[in-house]
Amino acid sequence: MSEEQAALREDSVQSSAEKQVTDRVVTEELIAGWKALKPSCYARLVVGAKTDLGSVRENNEDKFDFLEPARDSPISYKGRLYGIADGMGGHSAGQIASELALKTVIRTYYTDQSSRIVNSLHYAIAEANGLIFDTAQMIQDRRDMGTTLTLGVVYEDRLIVAHTGDSRAYLLRDGEIEQITQDHSWVAEQVSMGALTLEQAQLSPFRNIITRSIGTQPNVEPDFYAVDLLEGDRILFCSDGLTTHLDQADLIRLAGTKATIDAGPSMTSMKLIEVANERGGRDNITVLILDVIEIEQVEQPDREEGPVDESLTFIDEDEDPQMAASAKKGRGRSLFGSTR
Repeated sequence: MSEEQAALREDSVQSSAEKQVTDRVVTEELIAGWKALKPSCYARLVVGAKTDLGSVRENNEDKFDFLEPARDSPISYKGRLYGIADGMGGHSAGQIASELALKTVIRTYYTDQSSRIVNSLHYAIAEANGLIFDTAQMIQDRRDMGTTLTLGVVYEDRLIVAHTGDSRAYLLRDGEIEQITQDHSWVAEQVSMGALTLEQAQLSPFRNIITRSIGTQPNVEPDFYAVDLLEGDRILFCSDGLTTHLDQADLIRLAGTKATIDAGPSMTSMKLIEVANERGGRDNITVLILDVIEIEQVEQPDREEGPVDESLTFIDEDEDPQMAASAKKGRGRSLFGSTR
């Protein structure tokens, strides 16, 4: 585990432990507080998504979902939330798990009162994990139920990713690609230790064994990543049904060229799934793409002297300098470099 992830995890776990277990409601006071938050810029996005049964499976246990609040909505200051989930467990359990995970996360994230994105995501994921785990324990046919979960929140010109499992998030920029997330799988761990090559991992009979997921244990710790967005960026979320058949060179060719970006995210999603099916389609396939069309600066109102309202933040630098430093290191980890 990197220092960045350890710092984020410690902070978010502590915050979750301090939260009340009662249901969250959007009170008038909370709405007024959110209305006072003024983001400095706004990323105008175009979204496209597709999910497909594949060529072998009899049911689709993948799911995508998202919520884009209107810009003048009180909850718009929590950002826009996107996610994909790849369920598992048989007897339709995986389909139920992926559905429960995304519905629970979206509802809980937007009703959580924290002004720190990572804390709200961590709390929402914990709620989803607990619900799926408890459901699995109560119903015999659901005992092995679980799901991967890869989420992205876009706030101002920043993408915050929360991740558990072996679905993925990629950044495509200027004809290059970077995998934002790291797989929680047995083969990924072997590759990181040098015990397997990428080619060997693709052929391993253990490639479908994941080491972290939602709902299979009483508690789960997601990884968090931060990316500064630029106009022209493309963010690709996908389940392993896509990456089983397409490598990074394929993703650049099919989703990272000017022609494919001009075609739009919906057409690109459809083409990616089509090619994966042509190559076997051994699993369900889900693709969700965000195209960053413009970073629009938001005019700030004149403020009177006195306390200044703080925007919704990824981290609070004054409250936790160590965490802030770790998060900044995370933003600079990209092969494209930090944009700040």
